[in-house]
Amino acid sequence: MGELADDLGRLEAFTYLTAPERATYLAIMRLFTASLMTDLSAQQVVEELAAQEIDLNLDTAVSRLNQLVGWGNLLPSSHTVRAKSIEEYQRARSRYQLSPLGERVQRHTDDVLSSADAAREISRELLGLISSGLGDLANRVEQPGGLDTGTARETVAAIFAQFWAFRDSVRDFYAFLGQVLARYDLNSAEYVGFKDLLLDYVESITEEIVLLAPRIERHLHRLWPHLPGLVQVMRDGGLAGAAADLGVTVQRSRGHELADWTALRAWFSDADGRRSEVTQLRDATMRALQSLLANAKRMMRSTGHGASRRRELLRLAAWLDTADEESAADLYTSAFGLYGARHLGIAADQQGVVAATASWWPTPAVQVPVALRDRGERTPRGRASGIADRSALQQALIDQAAVLHELRVAAAAELLSAAADLGAVSLSAPAVHLLLELMAQALGAGNPLLGNAVTMVVDLGLRCELMSKPRNVLTLRSAAGNFIAQDIDIAITRLEDCGG
Repeated sequence: MGELADDLGRLEAFTYLTAPERATYLAIMRLFTASLMTDLSAQQVVEELAAQEIDLNLDTAVSRLNQLVGWGNLLPSSHTVRAKSIEEYQRARSRYQLSPLGERVQRHTDDVLSSADAAREISRELLGLISSGLGDLANRVEQPGGLDTGTARETVAAIFAQFWAFRDSVRDFYAFLGQVLARYDLNSAEYVGFKDLLLDYVESITEEIVLLAPRIERHLHRLWPHLPGLVQVMRDGGLAGAAADLGVTVQRSRGHELADWTALRAWFSDADGRRSEVTQLRDATMRALQSLLANAKRMMRSTGHGASRRRELLRLAAWLDTADEESAADLYTSAFGLYGARHLGIAADQQGVVAATASWWPTPAVQVPVALRDRGERTPRGRASGIADRSALQQALIDQAAVLHELRVAAAAELLSAAADLGAVSLSAPAVHLLLELMAQALGAGNPLLGNAVTMVVDLGLRCELMSKPRNVLTLRSAAGNFIAQDIDIAITRLEDCGG
């Protein structure tokens, strides 16, 4: 159950693709995947999106970025922030970087968006290279001394890269073919095109696979006794060895695990009662030919009754696309028998009379009473609903305000206890937020050079003064990060101690 929960948690990284604001989320993720190890602040994201004519304010950008952090697509960056003012610090302190899971999800998303409807060509020339590579590898491991690490890594990497590219191209092409042949509205021209595709292209590929699959199966049979030693040779060194002492999990390259070789063998050979992919490929080709034959029978016995009207609908769509607004409305009415509605049974508004010939789009909607709309009655029935009781909501708001006030009082007490030396302690997040608020109000009230940068919070009994102190560096430490103030000092006192 623990592994299942972890898997379901990782699936949250796909949430931004289905959220209502997915267009904005997609644009943000593309900013982070545009280059390696991208580190951006919320302000930089706003500026980059503005260059793409996407309007997003800073608060909304921070909300979107934090949401992506919650889903696991982004990570808070550890980049050190150097700011010359409080405003610059507040704008640049939150920085983000791409997580490994977020990068993989966005990469696959872009692949799907760029080639979802395309018919992918099968890389059948790779099949011959796979057979040659396996044969050469089998010859080398059978020789005295075997293979050295470098040669083994290069050969296995080439074989598995070619196999995965070939396997993916086969799956993509047959998925596209199944989508097309599932249609029962192919016209004669489309039928001829797909017939040629099946009889020429698909048949030639199937024949080549059937020809080379036994050779590949023989090469794998020769390699199988030597695989444990071959895999061990390829495991020596590499990133896995360097990361072993750090406790980091490393995903090995394809071909460096016995499971990869088992999957390769299962593609070409029947094993453990499971039919190979080659056998399934022949069956899929047969089903495609049967679907094509079914379309041919449909077209031959069709006499007009129950036949597809796809051609007529496409012709109507072309007419609507080139017609003006008035002609398009007439075409739509003639094709589907839909005529304009009339408002009946409701007295017209004397100040807003709408002509019967006016279009629905620009005219305002008519407010129909509920009794007339639901029951067809003109007179209302039943008592009027009472005033909603919002006492529970009011009490919840009062409780929330009380909690926030308690947090501010505790933060004020923490600042007063550390007032003697603010740089010597690590402040909590509420205390830092309150201190930044006091500093911003003090800078707005005056100038530290003139000695009038003072602010007071009566409800907290707190006074904050910013004083000019050349060559002084004050570092405020907190869990949220460090804030460095130069050439100023901060005095936090109680109001009653100042005679207030």
